[in-house]
Amino acid sequence: MLNYVAYYLVFFALSEQSLLQAPNSVNPKSLPAHQSATMPKLLGDRFKPAPRLPAALVAVAVVWWILNRSSLGFRIRAVGANPAAARSSGIDVGRTYTVVMMISGALVGLAGANQVLGTGAQRDHHRPGRRHRLRRHHRRPCSAGRDPSASCFAGLLFGAFKAGGLRHAGSRDIPVDIVLVVQSLIVLFIAAPALVRAIFRLPAREAA
Repeated sequence: MLNYVAYYLVFFALSEQSLLQAPNSVNPKSLPAHQSATMPKLLGDRFKPAPRLPAALVAVAVVWWILNRSSLGFRIRAVGANPAAARSSGIDVGRTYTVVMMISGALVGLAGANQVLGTGAQRDHHRPGRRHRLRRHHRRPCSAGRDPSASCFAGLLFGAFKAGGLRHAGSRDIPVDIVLVVQSLIVLFIAAPALVRAIFRLPAREAA
């Protein structure tokens, strides 16, 4: 729930010239990043995700290793499954929550840096002043669960929906909102089993 707090703090900083707002600007946007800090064009201008894919795949591998091959990951999974049992076994639940929030914040920061420093190289070729800036309309990140590999596939799926939806909306008069409807149905169907068990107080699948 602190995502909204962080989002509006960044928006406030982008609206104040004494903080992050570009000089002589009335819009909430930052100064453009230096060219040396931007990501290179690996496969040219036509393949936009190319600069961000290596960083995303490395992040997926690192998080998978932490969750499944380290003692920290064991503590995280134990606290996520049953905080009371984890506390009884000697795990500091509060400290684990704090560590998870710090790791999540670092991953969100990596995603934001990829968004600003990566896609800006392929966007707005005729308007250089709009490249590599942090602006208010950059989308807020969302979570795809605790499984890094599932998060990777979910990101690819939802990214394909977004790119394909925008393309077909302009060429075939398909409403762009249909993409949001399909994404919402996917999330609803994924959450449906747990929701049904909670409503009707059914035992979990593992317990059954």
